Amino acid sequence: MILNINIDQEYFQLDVPDGLMTELAPIMNDMDKDFDNGIQMGRFWIDNPSDEQRCQLAANNLVNAMHAENKRMLYLMSAYILNKFPTVQEVMVNSDYEMQDIDIRL
Repeated sequence: MILNINIDQEYFQLDVPDGLMTELAPIMNDMDKDFDNGIQMGRFWIDNPSDEQRCQLAANNLVNAMHAENKRMLYLMSAYILNKFPTVQEVMVNSDYEMQDIDIRL
C-alpha cells in the first residue's frame, strides 16, 4: 500500500508492503488499546479519540520519525494510518499548525 505524505509542501511516497502490514497488525492492535485510554493532542487531552484523531497523532509521530531517520517508526505509523484508512489519498502536515490540523485526505 502506498502512503502519500505532504510535509510543509515536500512530497514523499512510502510503500508499505502487504506482508509488513500483516506483520505489524498485533502492534497496531496494541496501539489502539493504548489509544482507547485517551491521547494527548498538543495541549488537549482527548478521552475518546476518533480514528481521524488517532491517525493525526500517528502522522505527527511519522514526521518525528522522518526527522529522526527512524525507519521502523516511520513504517509503523504509516501502516497504522493505512490500516485505519485504506483509501487515504494523502496525509498533509504543516509544522506551523497544531496536531489537530493535520489533514487526512480520503
